[in-house]
Amino acid sequence: MKARVTIMLKDGVLDPQGEAIRHALGGLGFQGVSGVRQGKVIELDLAATDAEAAKAEVARMCEGLLANTVIEKYAVEIV
Repeated sequence: MKARVTIMLKDGVLDPQGEAIRHALGGLGFQGVSGVRQGKVIELDLAATDAEAAKAEVARMCEGLLANTVIEKYAVEIV
């Protein structure tokens, strides 16, 4: 079983990397981009066989290590 975790900065938290990407895209001629939020995706191979239990376990991983829950939000998808 695989899990995909998408981690993004929470709304209201400044995203300097996203702003740098937006600026660079403008410099390359892509003028229609008004905002960019940059995040990360983590894929995990799990031994679990129960999807709900796996999702709960990955959420605990996010709370404990994978995401800084003070400034980041995360979404867990079992694939």
